[in-house]
Amino acid sequence: MTLDQLKFNCDTPGITVLQTQRGEIETSNPYSQWNLCDYTGDDALRVLDSRMQFCQQLGIDLDHLVMPRQTHSTNIKVLDNAFLEESIEDQDSELEGVDALVTTLPGVCIGVNTADCVPIALADPASGVIAIAHAGWRGTVARIAEKTVKAMVKAGAKASNIVATMGASICQDCFEVGDEVVREFEKAGFDIPLIMKRNATSGKAHINLQEANRQVLIAAGLTPESITLSEHCSRCEHTRYFSARRLGINSGRTFMGIIKTSENS
Repeated sequence: MTLDQLKFNCDTPGITVLQTQRGEIETSNPYSQWNLCDYTGDDALRVLDSRMQFCQQLGIDLDHLVMPRQTHSTNIKVLDNAFLEESIEDQDSELEGVDALVTTLPGVCIGVNTADCVPIALADPASGVIAIAHAGWRGTVARIAEKTVKAMVKAGAKASNIVATMGASICQDCFEVGDEVVREFEKAGFDIPLIMKRNATSGKAHINLQEANRQVLIAAGLTPESITLSEHCSRCEHTRYFSARRLGINSGRTFMGIIKTSENS
């Protein structure tokens, strides 16, 4: 399995962010070789094999890989030792409808699955609090990134110490939206000239989701210098990353995870 290692803008000893690639492409298989998401129609055994391969590369047990069942909500789950001791059924129930995870646990990889939406990894190296969030346009409008920062602060982080990095997601040129979506961003108080442009030929609006989430994170107390954007577009690079706009919703998802490898981080 090929993994991208993402970087924060500063050293974060003991904290690693990884993103999967699709692997071998088969034109008739929208799930490709590597897909860790189990709720978009892929074969359950193939998903399990992908997760096992991922865990093997990280050197962790399968039960230390945690991902939610995302629904474009702003629900956040804080993971502790008590969660790890629960049954799989209880864990699955608690992860239903969750779109962000926060933890201080070492050796536990928390992650989200995306196929054009923005995955955001966050860390406060001083306190050891890490988090991951899934921000589609609905989650962005509802400021899930800001709510995740608040959950991190409640867990012991300091907003000004938090660094963030975004994974591959749809670029502004590819993300065409209707004016009703633009109005939702306007109502939510976003600086529209910073995040929206119109195609000169079609007149259609195009939203920059990463820039919108950058604005949200700055409003939450992060410094502009602490936020790293991705140079990769999931739709443009659809043979490397999954793209629902290219493949349809019944396709694989790109997994991005963050993990602390020691108690001290």
